Amino acid sequence: QLQASGGGLVQTGDSLRLSCAASGRTFSIWVMGWFRQAPGKEREFVASISWTGVSTLHADPVKGRFTISRDNAKKTVYLQMNNLKPQDTAVYYCATRAQGESATSTVQSLYAYWGQGTLVTVSS
Repeated sequence: QLQASGGGLVQTGDSLRLSCAASGRTFSIWVMGWFRQAPGKEREFVASISWTGVSTLHADPVKGRFTISRDNAKKTVYLQMNNLKPQDTAVYYCATRAQGESATSTVQSLYAYWGQGTLVTVSS
């Protein structure tokens, strides 16, 4: 089970850190990802992180502003979002690939489990 939190209403240029807490004994071997869905748009990839945290992927629109990280001891993955823009407004979802899958990925269909989402609203 995945529980995302940390969303809210912020202004352009502000920062937020999203968290996704996972239950389960094998969190450390799950590839984790963040996706987002803006109003009226399809859900899109934001970032992905490997088991160890050494390998990460970030979508082009967020490179240099967002950073994915994880703390396996806390069974939590984070998305640090800096210099937020109105176009970052969306519901953000965390997701995990199936246990044992080791590669980060941008492909939504490769993620087996999804959290409920947390809303981020960036005002101009």
